[in-house]
Amino acid sequence: MNRRTFLTSTALATVGMMSGFALPSFAQETEAAEPATIVVPDLTVGDADAPIEIIEYASYTCPHCAHFHEAVFKPLKADYIDTGKVKFVYREIYFDKFGLWAAMVARCGGAMRYFGIQSLLYEQQTEWLAGGKDVMLIVENLRKIGKTAGLSDADLDACMNNGEMAQAMLAKATSEAEADDVKATPSLVIDGVKHSNMSYSDLKRILDKKLAEIALPQSEPSEDAVEN
Repeated sequence: MNRRTFLTSTALATVGMMSGFALPSFAQETEAAEPATIVVPDLTVGDADAPIEIIEYASYTCPHCAHFHEAVFKPLKADYIDTGKVKFVYREIYFDKFGLWAAMVARCGGAMRYFGIQSLLYEQQTEWLAGGKDVMLIVENLRKIGKTAGLSDADLDACMNNGEMAQAMLAKATSEAEADDVKATPSLVIDGVKHSNMSYSDLKRILDKKLAEIALPQSEPSEDAVEN
């Protein structure tokens, strides 16, 4: 598949960001058929039974999200996720076609590779976006990241040209963001309570307080002990 053919096919993944997510005209025949149910899995890391759940809403083209990944997520993972204190759920937001394509590349690696590809996308955000003007260059840069993670050209072609998956990802992202009233990225939902972007020290303060509250009943003296 040459670059031009790849880009034309990948247009399925753009899904008309400014026009109600409508598919382009060349995809109307497949849209008319009864679509198969596409499952877009949640992206999680950490112990499923951890006492605290954090949901992050973020976009791969958001500079603040790239900074959050470096300054907040990395220490959060080491201190709270890897130690079984936090279950972390990552939810993608798509402000533009490039963010959607990046998410499709990340998902192409499956659950085992997703967060590794995520790190590459955020760490190299400035490089692969390349100013956001040369669409073909961005496509090639995303493919390079995918190949760095071990994906083949065939893998990338199949994932990036999957218009039905793109629509399902958009529908999921829209539904979840509306449900949690998310209007900016990064946003955090900690045990059901929404928070805006914050520093690691501020997040740590919230988490430590919650952990102390969870442990509090085990450390309180009994009524008999108080009376005595």
